[in-house]
Amino acid sequence: MYSAANNRYSNGLVRHAGESGLMLPPISLGLWKKFGSADPFNDRRKVILHAFDKGIFHFDNANHYGDGDFGSSEKLLGQILNDELKSYRDELVISTKVGYEIHDGPYGIGTSRKSLIQGINDSLKRLNLDYVDIYYAHRYDETTPIEETVRALDDIVKSGKALYVGVSNYEAPQLKEAITLFKKLGTPFVLDQMSMNILNNHVENSGIIDILKKNGAGAIAYGPLAEGLLSDRYLKGIPDSFKIHHTNQYLFDNGKDTLINKLNSLNNLAKNRNQTLSQFALAWLLRDPVVASVIIGTASIEHLDDNLKALDNLKFSDDEVEVINNILK
Repeated sequence: MYSAANNRYSNGLVRHAGESGLMLPPISLGLWKKFGSADPFNDRRKVILHAFDKGIFHFDNANHYGDGDFGSSEKLLGQILNDELKSYRDELVISTKVGYEIHDGPYGIGTSRKSLIQGINDSLKRLNLDYVDIYYAHRYDETTPIEETVRALDDIVKSGKALYVGVSNYEAPQLKEAITLFKKLGTPFVLDQMSMNILNNHVENSGIIDILKKNGAGAIAYGPLAEGLLSDRYLKGIPDSFKIHHTNQYLFDNGKDTLINKLNSLNNLAKNRNQTLSQFALAWLLRDPVVASVIIGTASIEHLDDNLKALDNLKFSDDEVEVINNILK
């Protein structure tokens, strides 16, 4: 029988989601890829339990996750929550999302009231939970009024099926409108989950970060290592088979060689800080307190432990920031 490590909170590091009372570990574990029905359950179980032993108490999911077998990632986590982590439920932050495809028909996608209400009910069944801590609208749905999505999220909180809500992949105008409506309803909106990494400063340049700060909410980063691009694997070259998330596709606009030169320049700075490029990239995002957490996606205990070492050095000098910004131009 699993028993959690007694020293799992020894680093004492937690961050608030904006001005709310919701606390998250600076590094969270996401189950977007490689945690579906086709993956070895016992290996994934070991990674999730090891993460909790290391102080990662936030696990991020979505009803769409499962490498094509929609919902299977929630089922995998749900089995572990039921069999291994049930006695630790009050320590955990479990999040999931709705908005991308989950089943056939018009209500299997989008953020209509019907899709959200049936979405939370189905997710809770798969997760073996009575409630989730954070429930996200996974994307902006241009076919549904934002007011309808916001009110449905508010009703889900009032029903006790979620404690907090967030949005994901909302651009600045959509985010502003949603926040205004959340405030009118008194909904505990706390996070905007966006694609963020050291090479991709869209969230900052678009004004999203400023909107969140002004309204007491936080950002949470997915893809902080750009599908592994921000590791030592591609310092000598990026193969044609490499697949990048669509939010980072523009990084290749000036050619692979330009991008590889940037990676190597950043890697040299990382070495000066006694960090790997991955640790350096995670620390860079966490330098801003509005970033409540970064969500890593790994099925390797070794990679997880390596990423956690980023927390050993989160401070950047003014000179470092200037050099980094010049590299990123």
